Amino acid sequence: QEKSSRLSAALFGEDCEISHDQLYELLKYAALGRCHNATQPSWCRIYHQSHLAGVVVIVLQEMSQLHFYKFYLQFKHLRKVFRHRFTLTPSANFLASLYGEGANLKPQNTAQGLTSTSSECIPKSSDLQCDPIIRKYGEKKRGLTSYTLTLEEQKKNDYPIKGSPGCKGYIYTECDQQRTDSSPLFGLDCEMCLTAKGNEVTRVSLVDAQGQCLLNELVKPESTVVNYRTRFSGITKKMLLPVKTRLPDIQTRLKKMLPHDAVLVGHSLNADLQALEMIHPSVIDTSLLFARNEGRRFKLKFLAKAVLGKEIQCEQKLGHDPAEDARAALELAQFFIEQGPAKVAELNLEMLLTTEKLAEVSQNKAALQPQGCRVQKQLNELPHLSQPCFLDCLQVTGQKPLLLGRQELDSSGRCQSNLSTSNKQILQRALEDVPLSTFSIIQFSLGPEYITSHLLAGLCEKVRSKLTDMLTIYAGPFEESFCLKSVKKEFGRCGPIQSLTVVTETYQPYVCIQYEVLEAAQLAVESLNGAEVAGSCIKVQRPVTAAMLDCDVLIKELELDVENESVIYVAGLKKSLTETDLQEEFSQLKDLETLFLPKDLQTGKHRNCCFLKFQKSQSAVDALEVINGWTVKGSKLRSRNALASGHLWRWIWQMNHSNGKQGGNILYAKMEQLSDSEQDLRKKVKKLDQHIKKLYRSLQNNTLCVVLFPGVN
Repeated sequence: QEKSSRLSAALFGEDCEISHDQLYELLKYAALGRCHNATQPSWCRIYHQSHLAGVVVIVLQEMSQLHFYKFYLQFKHLRKVFRHRFTLTPSANFLASLYGEGANLKPQNTAQGLTSTSSECIPKSSDLQCDPIIRKYGEKKRGLTSYTLTLEEQKKNDYPIKGSPGCKGYIYTECDQQRTDSSPLFGLDCEMCLTAKGNEVTRVSLVDAQGQCLLNELVKPESTVVNYRTRFSGITKKMLLPVKTRLPDIQTRLKKMLPHDAVLVGHSLNADLQALEMIHPSVIDTSLLFARNEGRRFKLKFLAKAVLGKEIQCEQKLGHDPAEDARAALELAQFFIEQGPAKVAELNLEMLLTTEKLAEVSQNKAALQPQGCRVQKQLNELPHLSQPCFLDCLQVTGQKPLLLGRQELDSSGRCQSNLSTSNKQILQRALEDVPLSTFSIIQFSLGPEYITSHLLAGLCEKVRSKLTDMLTIYAGPFEESFCLKSVKKEFGRCGPIQSLTVVTETYQPYVCIQYEVLEAAQLAVESLNGAEVAGSCIKVQRPVTAAMLDCDVLIKELELDVENESVIYVAGLKKSLTETDLQEEFSQLKDLETLFLPKDLQTGKHRNCCFLKFQKSQSAVDALEVINGWTVKGSKLRSRNALASGHLWRWIWQMNHSNGKQGGNILYAKMEQLSDSEQDLRKKVKKLDQHIKKLYRSLQNNTLCVVLFPGVN
């Protein structure tokens, strides 16, 4: 579910089944863009991939489509927010391929090249011309003014701009004096905590060109702190308790300290200035200065080590030191200006990063081997992959995916892997860490007690039985000599009938009709209850069972489901009509987007109904008024809002045609022992839905979020 960026997936009806390879295509392109030969998925399209803030995959371990529909009402948030819904073809190895176990990363440089001497690693002159730094700046040395961001570059990279609508109330430094190549450089870095307002500054550091720290101040945020992010910010609640300094104080001090021709240097400095709510006209951003292909950026920690030979942001320290980071950014800019683009390009930073990442992976593997980490059986059985897993590719580009769950799923070191003992702990870690990662896999689990074959078999039979009851209607009473053919014809106008039997146990005969689609049964109840059929005024109703007591609620929720929004069901069609005939008949309907004509999945024959999807929900409402009573090729049409237009239609068909007993309540008496476990499971599912709601609401705009129900078989 995307909040601003757009995903277009035009699959509808029978086509709502996708393979794991197709899902892999989507995740790979979302995560990597056009890097590493990633391309737009073949079955859908992501618009503005470069604007995606991140990708989050939520895995509901052990849960399948069966659980989603058994506990449909409990998944209140999930079904209302996530617009695109697909059935995945069964595969035991998808999660394994996602985590990349068994994938051999083969960079373009061979092992021999990686272990060659430093002189061999220097690119040839012809190779330098292809380096993004040379393409951007040329080979000659330049003064610092050549590396300050232009106004257009600042706008493109979300810098606060004077006069911009989004910068109302921001403080302008008034450093308007013209810059020269001898203008003073100042390194700036801030640490932020997450508050009710968003990211707020809690520490500010400013260093001069000699590396002397001019300012290193704690700042008390205006709003309540939601997350101190201590692991990264180094800020704790105790540290901020005695602090009196507020943001306006810091703004005033910075304004006084900076000369009128000052040039600010920082790594992704836009975030610092946005948090400071300050506008400065002349900046050098080291994340952009050390240019890379495809808009990617080197991390400050890597640049400090590769270029300056300095270790910063050490794991032994509690959080980042903003003075250290500001000094590192400043020295990187000074190195670039003094040495020139050609010398920087000769460092071959991409090669160094690849080498570092591969060494890190090897070390992690070696460190983990003796510990005998628990890796799922399915990961061990994964066949060799010819292509590198895109999690490998992410890591080589400087991004380390985040993996949170109860089980050890990644022993390769590709992910920031954290084990937790409960779903609540996983959620808490996710709320802290997901905003800091570009690709996250969050795994929630039901627990082994809820995936016994006995429980799953019981749930499956209950769902099948309930679906059968929802597809079934009883009509009557009829006269003893009623015409069954007339009854079948009248009820057939509501949709395809799977079976029709006469009930003779009653004083007067009734008819039991089981439909193939939910809409047909609902249409029969709504349009024929109280009508005169075969010479009798009849009552039409569904079976009355304990499981059917919430049927009306369920029907209403299905009708309001985002998947059925803008979709209507039309019945009463002649089976001789082709899809082309119907497209022509319905072409006059405004904003018609797609027509889906269901067919028997065994015989391939079309049914006497169809689904129409419109671009706007109001157009669907208008079409309902037009179509009801409409005659096409001599057939009078009936229509209503869709209930199961997407993959649910196919799933119902499969449930009703799979092996096992159907229809009726005979199974319920045998499964009373499941009621306690099912009640616990219902509560657990409701809690999981709330976890997903909290996590989803914490995501940044333009985050692609995917929820997987992988099942157990």
